[in-house]
Amino acid sequence: MKRSRIGYTFIALAAAGALALSGCSSSGGETGGGDAGSGGGIITVNNTEPQKGLVPADTTEVGGGKVVDALWEGLVYYDIDGVTQMGVAESIESDDNTTWTIKLREDAVFSDGTPVMAKNFVDAWNYAANVDNAMGNQYFFSTIEGFSETEPVEAMSGLKIVDDYTFTVKATPDFPDRLGYSAYYPLPDVAFEDMEAFGQNPIGNGLYKMDGEDAWKHNESISLVKNDTYVGPREVANDGVDFKIYASLDAAYTDLLGNNLDVLDQIPDTSFAVFQDELGDRAINQAGALTTTLAISENLEHFSGEEGKLRRAALSMALDREEIIDVIFEGTNVPAKDFTSPVVDGYAEDLEGAEKLEFNPEEAQKLWAEADAMSPFEGTLEVATNSDGPHQVWVEAVANQWANNLEIEAAPKLYPTFQAFLDDREADVVGGPFRAGWQGDYPGAYNYLQPLYYTGASSNHGFYANPEFDALLDEAAAESDHDARVEKLNEAQEILLEDMPSIPLWYQGTTGGHSEGVDNVAFGWNSVPLFNEITKN
Repeated sequence: MKRSRIGYTFIALAAAGALALSGCSSSGGETGGGDAGSGGGIITVNNTEPQKGLVPADTTEVGGGKVVDALWEGLVYYDIDGVTQMGVAESIESDDNTTWTIKLREDAVFSDGTPVMAKNFVDAWNYAANVDNAMGNQYFFSTIEGFSETEPVEAMSGLKIVDDYTFTVKATPDFPDRLGYSAYYPLPDVAFEDMEAFGQNPIGNGLYKMDGEDAWKHNESISLVKNDTYVGPREVANDGVDFKIYASLDAAYTDLLGNNLDVLDQIPDTSFAVFQDELGDRAINQAGALTTTLAISENLEHFSGEEGKLRRAALSMALDREEIIDVIFEGTNVPAKDFTSPVVDGYAEDLEGAEKLEFNPEEAQKLWAEADAMSPFEGTLEVATNSDGPHQVWVEAVANQWANNLEIEAAPKLYPTFQAFLDDREADVVGGPFRAGWQGDYPGAYNYLQPLYYTGASSNHGFYANPEFDALLDEAAAESDHDARVEKLNEAQEILLEDMPSIPLWYQGTTGGHSEGVDNVAFGWNSVPLFNEITKN
């Protein structure tokens, strides 16, 4: 989900400890929703079928996330460079970096015309944080006082409504950094009548709205139109967005070349060598905030305890990342040096243990042999991915390198759909290493670590648990000093490099393109196109 001029800005804490975010707009206007140019019409973009209903706090994958972000606006949003801008909030202030007072603009409404009020945020957050509701993004509320990961809490003590358009939050110093993420979006009262039904035809407060009762045609398309009730700081330059659901990126790319698709946000691996020549100045190739890893369940035989550490380190060092990047990705990716992203403030390439991310087949064979001395590995090591995405070719290359460099049997395990792959990952039945990736929810290093590796976190599909790692993340979240926070996060990363719960592979570049029928196509810090700025020719 990202773009060209990628940057990261921590929300600066003033010397007195107060934070005041004043309303501003990347477009320069104080109100939006109107046409920014002459290019109306519906924009068509590629997508995958969302795994779940379109409920912000339960959407944890890209297919649903792109749609949710188009339908909602949060307290803040991130501009093209990842810099925080005001959305529904007029101000977010604190005198002690603990209790945050949030004042809302009073003209914001949902697409059904009902006002966006303090209760719509507080009720949505309490619902999402309540373990009984089993929301995928529950952990995002762990920084708020009164949160419980295991016990049902209907109302967190850290949330207080002051008046219709003001509420307070008692949370950690880094809390405001996250507020542009979809987990924190407000919900209208009607959502709580039947959340499952609401997810099929949601009502948001963003730049777009669902195009009628049957806007979501499952496994086919999701149609959005411009939301005329939107009064926020951004503008919409088209009449709507039609998310076309494809079974493969190759099919989407063919449609792009034929001008039957306006925007493609990921080039299939089969076209890396030719897409820039074929698309010319309509090609997108820039830095991104996406990371690709191989995760391995801690519950898998031969991959727990000390034996597991040895095997994961061996698998990492048996991979020639640069060769795969050069041959398959045409140099569009960058070999991983850590567990975050080069676009994140505090990124470091010299962490203790980073040598495990370097190609060293001799050391890899030695470590694998040490693990075999504990418990011999037999059979075929399968590496899993979905075949409806652009991953099969490089997964095959990984399996080949493991077979050649470790002298073991290795082969791909292919799932027909992304949804089937996700379901087995969550159920812990994949049975071997599997492709994993992370697209930043908000531009902060913490977001690359906590959701994936904190004990019990919703995207911790490797079921990793280390109390020392958890403690460092908790300390980082509570730290108001920027440099001290980064230092603790890097210490936590060094624990990951020791344990290797997953194998970092590369930082994925943002590749994409657009048809001849649209202009003003730009990709943001998170590799997602800025749909509202695209114009039809």
